[in-house]
Amino acid sequence: MKNLIRIMLEGAFSNIKRIFFASDRVTDMKLREDILNGNVKPETKVDLDSCIGCGGCANVCPTGAITMKKLNQAEWLADGWVKKEVPELDSSKCVVCYWCHDFCPIYALFGLPASIHPNSVGEFGTSPKDLIERPFRIPEDKVQFISQYLSDKTVIKNYKNSKE
Repeated sequence: MKNLIRIMLEGAFSNIKRIFFASDRVTDMKLREDILNGNVKPETKVDLDSCIGCGGCANVCPTGAITMKKLNQAEWLADGWVKKEVPELDSSKCVVCYWCHDFCPIYALFGLPASIHPNSVGEFGTSPKDLIERPFRIPEDKVQFISQYLSDKTVIKNYKNSKE
């Protein structure tokens, strides 16, 4: 019985100490207040300027966290390529599998940072218009694997034309 009372008192003391004196706190109170007041902005997950609107990320997402949102006005990127939609990432459904990033043609075909990333998309320095017209050299089997997830196959058509 003495042990039970001792355990109960030790637990109560450690909880009181933790609650009232903020011991064992893992987040800074300033950061917590900034988050609650809306002063901390979430990282950008989709770079709309660099996206080519192929829909590969939405097609490959295992949880349906990515939906394609129609643009108010279509954007011409290159001959035969008009961007009509851009991805929208719902972070509450995202399981951070990175498939959207890995299947993005900008990353998979050209080796540049993808226009979508579950954590933070970062900086993008190349125009997607320039990329679409740029020939790329990767194995045929990889192109075929990636192309099955793309809604618009123009990038693949350009690949085939550059080989001829």
